[in-house]
Amino acid sequence: MRKIQLAIFCLPLLLGACGTKKAAMQDNAVTKEIQTLQQGAKTATGTDSHSSFALAQKVNDTKVVADNIVADMTFSATMGSKDVSVPGSLHMRRGKMIRLQLFVPILHTEVGRLEFTPDYVLVVDRLHKQYIKEDYTKLDFLRANGLNFYSLQALFWNQLFLPGETSVSETDLSKFKAALAGAVINVALTRGDIAYSWKANSTSGLISDAAAKYSSAAHGNSSLTWKYANFKSVGAKMFPAYQEFTFNTTATKSAKSVKVVLDMDGIDTSSKWSLDTQLSDKYKKVEATDVFGKLFNM
Repeated sequence: MRKIQLAIFCLPLLLGACGTKKAAMQDNAVTKEIQTLQQGAKTATGTDSHSSFALAQKVNDTKVVADNIVADMTFSATMGSKDVSVPGSLHMRRGKMIRLQLFVPILHTEVGRLEFTPDYVLVVDRLHKQYIKEDYTKLDFLRANGLNFYSLQALFWNQLFLPGETSVSETDLSKFKAALAGAVINVALTRGDIAYSWKANSTSGLISDAAAKYSSAAHGNSSLTWKYANFKSVGAKMFPAYQEFTFNTTATKSAKSVKVVLDMDGIDTSSKWSLDTQLSDKYKKVEATDVFGKLFNM
């Protein structure tokens, strides 16, 4: 590849030293040779800007590289006839933690906490001194959509993901199917009964929508949709300060729909926060698969 690039760069310089008369006689031959070399370079590197790989690569290249994301936010949620809207904060550390804290308005005292780690999900109800701590297989809304910590991390961080994998490498991009449709790049991936899809801006490559849809004749249907907006600069990359996700399922005992909005402000990359959550003996562990139901009952 290095030799091909060098040949393309040096060829016009070498021809210029041959004299104007000879150059004029060889114009057509030179043009054809340059086109051949350029086409060879394109084939060797797969840089056709409309190829599936190149489009997936463009989307993947927009991911934030910071290790920490910290933001104040307004947390709003709707489940059936219940609505919640409270101030909160978001703390994320790549590969380790996604933490959402909910506060009492004005007093700013923590009322609830939701944590995702690679090993477990923790929900803390400060008002009733209760908590849920389960692995991902015990939680309906995650299990039904084939999601683990790393999948959720990618959704919160506005990135592509491969179910069951910790990250997406350059070679993994060939596993996605990407196509250009006007001003949108559509990216798709299917694993078993679950279809994943992303929509990204064709100019910036930034993801505006993500979705996971599970369909099973035996276990019902589930869907998780995630929308992104209000992108803010985080280092050299852009991060969505507005995120809205909706979960619908018929895979549980009763049909369920939950919508959550995170409207963030003051985003930074501070690492000055602890991963530890300490609970006193006064807290009682309760068994539950309905994480969002617990949040609404705080």
